[in-house]
Amino acid sequence: MEIFVYRNDSDRVEEGFTRDDLPGLLADQGNVVWVDLKGETEEGAAEAKDVLLNIFKFHPLTVEDCLETRNQPKVEGFDKYLYFIVHGIKHGETHPSNFVTKELDGYLGPNFVVTFHVLRFQSIKRVKQHVRNSTFICQRGAAYLLHHILDELIDLYMPIVDDFDHEINSLEERVLGMRRSNNAILGEIMDLRRSVARLKRISSRQLEVLYRMSHGEFPVIPAAVIPFFRDVHDHLLRISDLAEGYRDLVGSLFDIHFAVVGNRTNDVMKTLAVLSAILLPLSLIAGIYGMNFKNMPELESEHGYYYTIALMIVITVALLFYFWRRGWIFQSEPEIDTNLVTHEESDHENI
Repeated sequence: MEIFVYRNDSDRVEEGFTRDDLPGLLADQGNVVWVDLKGETEEGAAEAKDVLLNIFKFHPLTVEDCLETRNQPKVEGFDKYLYFIVHGIKHGETHPSNFVTKELDGYLGPNFVVTFHVLRFQSIKRVKQHVRNSTFICQRGAAYLLHHILDELIDLYMPIVDDFDHEINSLEERVLGMRRSNNAILGEIMDLRRSVARLKRISSRQLEVLYRMSHGEFPVIPAAVIPFFRDVHDHLLRISDLAEGYRDLVGSLFDIHFAVVGNRTNDVMKTLAVLSAILLPLSLIAGIYGMNFKNMPELESEHGYYYTIALMIVITVALLFYFWRRGWIFQSEPEIDTNLVTHEESDHENI
């Protein structure tokens, strides 16, 4: 447990307090108190439960939810405080094919912020550094301190969102370059779709939390601080909109994948059909001359075999030429003028 205290008109944020100091610190309404509780161990979880129930006297159901780690983002208002759950990115494990989050629980009161987490948060670490270096955040009150925590947490979503964009573009290129069906790529698309769906679900739930915080629903958030929460809501709204777009793009990847596989299959079927069309007249000729009737004049021809082979070759070449002129075989992919594309993109940017 870490306790940060800013006393009114102080030039620094104090640390090093214990559980027994909390009642006196909270009683002074001029103080801004941040209690960061960690549930990494059983002892830490037990200490957090004791502080939440016996010092702050929060509602037991919120404490029960706080100590668990399988809750969806939400916010609940009470007479003198509000309770919230948000999710942050789990760094080191989260990537486009495996989107993983971790839970941050917290309380906001008139002069205090309480956070509880089982796993470590980079956003919490950054805010602690800011608080130690400057009193600016704490000077503006507990609600502004909470805004800063949420702002750092949401900002850490953006690098992962950018990774989704790069992964989708990479998969599009790989799908279009497939020469045959590739189950490995299809599996990657499935993993990406699950990750995008989870990103969309988490961001949508947290949008509701931040919307309620940023529209004056809770008296514990002063009117002067509400615009800052609204700014965090706008950042998350952008992430949610991007997630919605990515979901459509990933869905289209399936269509592109099956279209490419279908085109490759059509190419194979077209080749087989051409071969069958060439072999059909040759088989007809061979079948006719393979009959054992005595009255077939060609059977006694001295050079009949060579004439027949030559006829087959002529028919094969003629059919190949005909299929080529029809554009059914031996057609190369049209080359794209990259210089033209570059000029078009430049003109679009200039517009």
